[in-house]
Amino acid sequence: MNWYLAVLKNYAGFSGRARRTEYWMFVLVNFVIELVLSIIRTASGSSIILIISSIYALAILIPGIAVGVRRLHDTDRSGGWIFIGLIPLVGAIVLIVFFATAGTQGANRFGEDPKRAEFVGNQPNYQG
Repeated sequence: MNWYLAVLKNYAGFSGRARRTEYWMFVLVNFVIELVLSIIRTASGSSIILIISSIYALAILIPGIAVGVRRLHDTDRSGGWIFIGLIPLVGAIVLIVFFATAGTQGANRFGEDPKRAEFVGNQPNYQG
C-alpha cells in the first residue's frame, strides 16, 4: 500500500524514475479497487457506485500516466513513448514489455537509480 500512496503523493510528478515495483504495485492496487467497485455496483445495481467509480478513474488518471512516464524514464526512454499505447493492441504490448524491463543500473539522463537511492547505509531513504 505504501507504493500506491507514494505514487499519489507524487501526483503529477513526471520527472525522475520509478522502479518496477512502484509501477506494478500501483497497477495492482488500482485493479483491486476497480474490481471491488465493479462487484459492488453489479451486486447493488446502484448508479451511485458507477459515479464513484468514474470519479475514482478520473482522479487516478494523472498519477497513472505520471508513474508510467517515470517507469519509462527508468528504462532510459523518453516519456513520449507513453503515446505508443494509443496504437490498438500493439501499443499496449510494447508498453507492457517496456514496463516489465529492468531499469538501467546507475544514473541515467532522467536521474539516479531508484534502487540505490532507496537505502542509505542500512536505513531506508524513502523519498515518496
